[in-house]
Amino acid sequence: MQAGGGRLIQPVALVLMLAAAALLSWWLSGRLRRYAISRELLDRPNARTSHATPTPRGGGLSFVILVLSALPPLMLSGLVQPQLGWALLGGGGMVALVGWLDDQGHLSPHWRLLAHLGAALWGLSWIGGVAGLGPAPLVQVVAFWYLAWMVNLFNFMDGIDAIASLEAISVAGVGAALLITSGLAGVLPAVLPLLLAAAVAGFLVWNWPPAQLFMGDAGSGFLGFTLGLLTLQLTHLSPRLGWSWLILAGVFLVDATWTLLRRLWRRQRPWEAHRSHAYQRASRIWGGHRPVSLTVLAINLLWLAPLAALVAVGQLEIWIGLGLALLPLWGLAIAQGAGSAEGD
Repeated sequence: MQAGGGRLIQPVALVLMLAAAALLSWWLSGRLRRYAISRELLDRPNARTSHATPTPRGGGLSFVILVLSALPPLMLSGLVQPQLGWALLGGGGMVALVGWLDDQGHLSPHWRLLAHLGAALWGLSWIGGVAGLGPAPLVQVVAFWYLAWMVNLFNFMDGIDAIASLEAISVAGVGAALLITSGLAGVLPAVLPLLLAAAVAGFLVWNWPPAQLFMGDAGSGFLGFTLGLLTLQLTHLSPRLGWSWLILAGVFLVDATWTLLRRLWRRQRPWEAHRSHAYQRASRIWGGHRPVSLTVLAINLLWLAPLAALVAVGQLEIWIGLGLALLPLWGLAIAQGAGSAEGD
């Protein structure tokens, strides 16, 4: 496989690296599950949760450790740009650390938000902001809040078994395929999202319904930060790639954003636990987590991925692609009652 800058990546070596990441993540997730049980780090069912039995949390630390520990050798070998590597090491590490502390014992929302804003600033500073999306000052401000929102968004959407894992795998996996096949970039930028997808796949074995392990704030926040950072960094290769990744994340973006706006309109505290997201309401109506998580995966692969591909290669105008992708999702969120009072 030919990568950017003339670098050659052997397909066998890439496959072996991804397989090793998945296996290590599976093994480490099992060790973290045992640790959580021994320390009684359990998410216990209550009126604000969507699970029925006490479940260990914090398993997302498995893919956090794997990705962050792989960054230095990937940077030294030229497979990950140093700017992106340092952005993720510092910002992603900060988000994961604060999330892990919160998984151990709840932190104040204000401290978490401060850490997320700091991580967003760190990440944007290292990758040089975003490129080619409009007036520079305004775009950089929007990018900053987008990155901070992605951290919290994944935390909010990680409320039923497998949904956040499948979202991360599909967005990173399809996004990597677009990088390779679009002609806008080579294999080189795809290595990191492929590694992320493989590591999360190993964790998914434990997170599959009925879940034996939750990823916790450390894992969900790290996923949101990493996918958000990759989306912004790709604008330096091509603004179209950034928009295509935004389309791929459409389900989570629409559900979380619309639910937050509805809750703010009803003067509810956004950090308080609730079950009013569209996916949570659907899981109660459909009587389980699996059909909802698989439906999200199907939407990503069968609807959003083709639109993202057409946008990436210039066969579809960006604004048309965004409209076709996000407006139907917005309609579904409204029809599902996202953000409505939970008794409605």
